[in-house]
Amino acid sequence: MKKRIMVVLLVLCLLSAAAVPVTQAFDLGSVVKIGVVGVLVDKFAGPLNDFINKLMMKHDAGTYYATKVVPIITVGTGGYIGAAQVTGPQELIDQTEAVIQIEGNFNGNQFRIKGLIPIDSKNPTNFSRVQGVGVSAMIDIHF
Repeated sequence: MKKRIMVVLLVLCLLSAAAVPVTQAFDLGSVVKIGVVGVLVDKFAGPLNDFINKLMMKHDAGTYYATKVVPIITVGTGGYIGAAQVTGPQELIDQTEAVIQIEGNFNGNQFRIKGLIPIDSKNPTNFSRVQGVGVSAMIDIHF
């Protein structure tokens, strides 16, 4: 019975996704990459954070504040696209769950702007900015 319910829900999700007008390129490969990036960020957050801290110290750019690696979520897609290291007081770092990326163009297409905002949720529709936390590094994942 549970399998039947799951199949019905999956079919409904696929049908509802097909009914939404597409304004961006969206395919199964994109969904898989988003999922893989999310899993990789969750799995390697600690080692990535340690590596970034050592790298920064090696170049005399370390910090004595707390740091943490979290996923980057782009407004509009709602999926993981990469990761960022955030830095700040420990109690604020503990509140930080993700970094939301907001993009825009300035002066036509002459400048591309990416705003990176530490937030207290992985949900791009329901979050609050974590004041006092900054983004200290970005991690790109190569596929």
